[in-house]
Amino acid sequence: MAWLLLAFMSAALLGCYDSFKKQALKANAVIPVLFLNTLFSSLIFLPFIVLSSTTDTLDGSIFYVSEGGWEEHKYVLLKALIVLSSWVLGYFGMKHLPLTIVGPINATRPVMVLVGALLVFGERLNGWQWAGVLLAVLSFLMLSKSGKKEGIDFKHDHWIWMIVGASALGAVSGLYDKYLMAPVESGGVGLNRMLVQAWYNFYQCGMMLAMLVFIWWPHRKEITPFHWHWSIIGVSLFLSTADFMYFYSLSLPDAMISIVSMVRRGSVVVSFLFGAVFFHEKNLKAKAFDLALVLLGMIFLYIGSA
Repeated sequence: MAWLLLAFMSAALLGCYDSFKKQALKANAVIPVLFLNTLFSSLIFLPFIVLSSTTDTLDGSIFYVSEGGWEEHKYVLLKALIVLSSWVLGYFGMKHLPLTIVGPINATRPVMVLVGALLVFGERLNGWQWAGVLLAVLSFLMLSKSGKKEGIDFKHDHWIWMIVGASALGAVSGLYDKYLMAPVESGGVGLNRMLVQAWYNFYQCGMMLAMLVFIWWPHRKEITPFHWHWSIIGVSLFLSTADFMYFYSLSLPDAMISIVSMVRRGSVVVSFLFGAVFFHEKNLKAKAFDLALVLLGMIFLYIGSA
C-alpha cells in the first residue's frame, strides 16, 4: 500500500519538524517565527504554481498545481484558517512546554478524530477503538502526573490547553482534508492536492503578515525579541515535505484518513528522542511509559479501523 508507506515517511519528517520548531521557538518571538515559516513554505511552492500556470512542464506530474477560481479557493481559504489557528495555539504552547510533554498530547489526535466522528456523525466505535480511546485518556491522565513533577498543572496551565486546542483543530483539519480531496462522486470536493497544499500556504502567509504588522510589530519592544536561527528554515522544509507526502497519500485510491492520521502521530517517537537527546528534558522514564500507552492505543485504533 503506497499510501501507507507515504504516511510513515510523513510521520518521520513530521517528528523532525516538531523538533526544529522547538529549537526555533527557544527564547524567541512566536509570531515572527510562524510568519517566516509560512513565508518560506510559500516560496517552496511558488515555482510549482508558476510553472503549472505558464508552461506544460509539470502537466501530468505529481507536482502539477491545477488552476481554480473562487469556487475552489474558498475551501482552501477555510483550510488555511483552520490550520493557522491550530499552529498559533501549538506554537505558543510548544514554546513554553517540554517537547516530551507536547508530543504525547499531540499523539492523541486520532482519538479526537474518532470521538468527533462519534459525536458529530453518529458513528459507532468497536471494541478495539474504545480500548484505544480509553488508553489515550489514561495516558493523558498519567502524563499530567508526570507534568506535575516539572511544575506543570494540566488543569490550570493555559499552555497545556493551547496544545489540546491545537490538537483538536488539527483533528478537524485532518477530516476536512479527506473531504477536500475525495472525489465528487464519493461526496467530496475533488480538489487537486497540490492546489490545496500550495495555496493554503500563501493564504496563511497573508494572515500571518497581518498579525505581524498589526499585533506583534507595535509591541515588539515590550515582549520577547525576535532573533534569527537556521532551524526556522528547517521547520519549513520538513513541514512542506511531510505535508506533500501526507496529501499525496490521501489522494491515492483506498487511502484511509483514520489510518493515515494514526500513522502520522507516530512522529511523536522522533520528537520524543529529540527532546531526550538534544534538549535534555527531565523525567523521561515516566514520560516514556506514558508514550508507550499512547502508541499502544494507536495500535488498538489501527486494528479496530483496518
